[in-house]
Amino acid sequence: MQLKTLQKLELPAAADMHVHLRQGEMMDVVVPTLEQGGVDTAFVMPNLVPPLTTVDQVIEYQGKLRAIAPNVHFLMSLYLHPSVTPETIEKAAQAGVVGVKLYPQGATTNSEHGVANIEAFYDTFAAMEKHDLVLNLHGEVLEALAPEGTTLEEAFLPTLKQLHERFPNLRIVLEHCTTAAAVEAVKACGSNVGATITAHHLYLTEADACCDPFAFCKPIPKKPTDRDALLKAAVSGNPKFFFGSDSAPHPITSKTSSAQGKAPAGVFTQPYVTQLVLLGLEEGVERGIISEEDLTQEKLEGFLSKFGRRFYKLPETSGNSLLLERKGEKIAPSVKSESGSVEVGVSRAGAEVFSLTWVRKA
Repeated sequence: MQLKTLQKLELPAAADMHVHLRQGEMMDVVVPTLEQGGVDTAFVMPNLVPPLTTVDQVIEYQGKLRAIAPNVHFLMSLYLHPSVTPETIEKAAQAGVVGVKLYPQGATTNSEHGVANIEAFYDTFAAMEKHDLVLNLHGEVLEALAPEGTTLEEAFLPTLKQLHERFPNLRIVLEHCTTAAAVEAVKACGSNVGATITAHHLYLTEADACCDPFAFCKPIPKKPTDRDALLKAAVSGNPKFFFGSDSAPHPITSKTSSAQGKAPAGVFTQPYVTQLVLLGLEEGVERGIISEEDLTQEKLEGFLSKFGRRFYKLPETSGNSLLLERKGEKIAPSVKSESGSVEVGVSRAGAEVFSLTWVRKA
């Protein structure tokens, strides 16, 4: 498939298995951009303020999201916390909650209430294994715990292996892979272990993230060789690797104001997320990392839609599809509320991308 010269493409609706939708006015602005970016199924992160540590909180939040975007299927998760007991897991399973997100304490945005000792949650993991909930891992250690010359993600990979060996029937997702080592670690595990790959990690490197506040995120993009390993995984046809944008909105002022100091971590891709995946793949072909022969219809459908749905035991397609056409559209610099009080900068502003139109099932 020659993406660069392709004028029209039809794909099934995307399943975004890692999204941050925030709360309050920010939620009102961000949630509609799911459909704008071609997504009709979204696995929602629970790191709100306060974090979603009870089933009742999760269901209430899901109701707010549905009220804004009734055409989107929201998959919900709990925030792993000492109050998330085996009894909580049983209640969550009965309520249709599908996952539990593990944040190492202090590792990323709103992770202050996260996990300091993973072994303390073994009973909870056993209950998740029993009730078939997914364990979603923010796969990084704290900087103080990473050996010199080792990325925070690479230092976490032995923990992934340890958890998989101890709980072999527990479905585990290593979220937002950023290294070649993580790709290989996931491949080495059994079929119950998968991984999400974002749009922005298909085109960003650490050189971008260090200088551009709209490219700064956690986990931080790594070396070009790591980015290239992610590109190859995304078009490998291996169902272990599926799309999860980790689109993470922050107020544009917090990203650009020098008074704020270092910009908050998060890259916002949601309004153009399907197109940004295609742009990353197109650039990968131009650099000779992947070939046009790698970009088959089947592989694009698998990565963007079918593999994630399959891992979460959903039907492989919703029936809705996306018509993507080249019309000279360029990524807008931001999205904002009607009042202008909330504005979020978009990744790769000004880049030319496919225009997206929904083709809804009857």
